Amino acid sequence: MFAILVYDFNEKRVGKALKKCRKYLNWVQNSVFEGEITRGNLTKLKMELQSIMKKDEDSIIIYTMENTKYSEREIIGLEKNEISQII
Repeated sequence: MFAILVYDFNEKRVGKALKKCRKYLNWVQNSVFEGEITRGNLTKLKMELQSIMKKDEDSIIIYTMENTKYSEREIIGLEKNEISQII
């Protein structure tokens, strides 16, 4: 499946969240990741992020799609991290 993950973590935990996300997804720009991921790895990633987050201060939003057939990706301005896999 394809996933887009966005997080908003307190400065104290943002570095840890970045490292966890980079293990599974491609960094797109500040606190935004995307890429192909298995259901099992997505579950692992969620558990890893939840173990470092404070639910009353931090948030995570994850969009998942079975495929990217009907999606389009448009970049306006500077591309922060060029990836080979495009939606």
